[in-house]
Amino acid sequence: MPLHLAGPSNIKGHQWMDMQAKFKLLAEKERNARSGGGQERIASQHGKGKLTARERIDLLLDEGSFQEIGQLVTHRSTSFGLDKQVFLGDGVITGYGTINGRTVYVFSQDFTVLGGSLAEAHASKICRIMDLAMENGAPVIGLNDSGGARIQEGVVSLGGYADIFHRNVMASGVVPQISAILGPCAGGAVYSPALTDFVLMVENTSYMFVTGPNVVKTVTHENVTSEELGGAMTHASKSGVAHFTAPHELDAIGQLRKLTGFLPANCEERPPAHPYDPTDERRPELDSILPENPNQPYDIRQVMNAVIDPDSSMEVHAEYARNMVIGFARVAGEVVGCVANQPAVLAGVLDIDASIKAARFVRFCDAFNIPLLVFVDVPGFLPGTDQEWRGIIDHGAKLLYAFSEATVPRITVITRKAYGGAYDVMNSKHIGCDMNFAWPAAEIAVMGAKGAAEIIFRNEIKNSADPEATLAAKENEYKERFANPYEAAARGYIDEVIQPSETRRKVIESLRMLRNKAKRLPRKKHGNIPL
Repeated sequence: MPLHLAGPSNIKGHQWMDMQAKFKLLAEKERNARSGGGQERIASQHGKGKLTARERIDLLLDEGSFQEIGQLVTHRSTSFGLDKQVFLGDGVITGYGTINGRTVYVFSQDFTVLGGSLAEAHASKICRIMDLAMENGAPVIGLNDSGGARIQEGVVSLGGYADIFHRNVMASGVVPQISAILGPCAGGAVYSPALTDFVLMVENTSYMFVTGPNVVKTVTHENVTSEELGGAMTHASKSGVAHFTAPHELDAIGQLRKLTGFLPANCEERPPAHPYDPTDERRPELDSILPENPNQPYDIRQVMNAVIDPDSSMEVHAEYARNMVIGFARVAGEVVGCVANQPAVLAGVLDIDASIKAARFVRFCDAFNIPLLVFVDVPGFLPGTDQEWRGIIDHGAKLLYAFSEATVPRITVITRKAYGGAYDVMNSKHIGCDMNFAWPAAEIAVMGAKGAAEIIFRNEIKNSADPEATLAAKENEYKERFANPYEAAARGYIDEVIQPSETRRKVIESLRMLRNKAKRLPRKKHGNIPL
């Protein structure tokens, strides 16, 4: 008897119905993944003034560019009822997309799913993104909003954190790493952001600390709120952990997008340049910017803003160690890292916090091929027992080390004072500065004229019939001899003494000349910076 087979149309019909069911199942899973912890928890997130993990990604990345990875990942734990709390994605959204057309990798912790807690599967997704970022040479942005380690998974959670920490270190100096703290970040969770290049916090909704207020009260009997202990302004102004703060999440995400515009994709590339049409580069306002009294303060930002392209800057660590100003800017369309003493705060003196702040920024710029533009007006290092006992020697040496090892183009402009060891440390010719300019009012000396005269002419002043008049005369003598840029220029320590109005033009020409600078450090595993 012949074998009868179903007709082709009948087979295709069954296959079509089967595929539709599979498509339906996939669509259902995707809906579940996108719903996070459910509408009630999403409403609670919004009620706290916070966006959801997916809303943050949608705002951060170019529209329609996000490609999710690991959407269907779930945890595999059955301890303490976790088998009844299984969510697709396991509390973190990971993937890649573009910001202004440039690829970035991103992970966004979802507080609506198990409090955004980190455990094995959650950590593995973040590690996967970091591995891809390193392999493909693109920045990593972490949007942190997590209750910490998932206690139910025990040591597996701790292992997950360590896996991330290790990758933070391996990626350091390879690709830019940026952390946005958009909610709680406590305990071991704080160390991943601390290992990244930049930390941004949102006022009143985010905090970071190793031990919370309850533990602090138990151990030290101090009463302190989460905001006081580890809020955005605390870390921006006191600890220096936070480089940027934002009043709300929309502003925070705008800052993240702006920041990435200054950064190269990786250590092998240059930072992105903007088109620039040359114009008259003279800035006459700089000729009258210095006060007549050399001890009177002025805002160094006015000098910087006249030299860089208009509206092109982004200050870093604005609230921390305000006697030092650092940040990104553009000069003739090219990105530069600016470092400047701030005479308007503590006379621009170098202290522990200012040294650490500038040193870390200098090392970041050097790692990612960003030229350094340094403005110097420094009376020296801050004296006192507090500074000495807290290690100003080691901390000041960090800035010296950072400038000395930097191989990117380095340009210095001495606007007024450059005294003592601080002259050496602030990117002097002796530690590798490429071009060193000074304004005519610059004072380059071991110390101020009065102090120098008191030491050099001590006996003459003491034995004088009129000590005050003798001191004044010797002070003027010292000023005429040393308190100017010409002694240093005569020895080649200053490349050129320039009119202040010519500063921008000189900087532009120097950057063009140094564009192809190729300098290598001596062969070694790594140096031993004085930490």
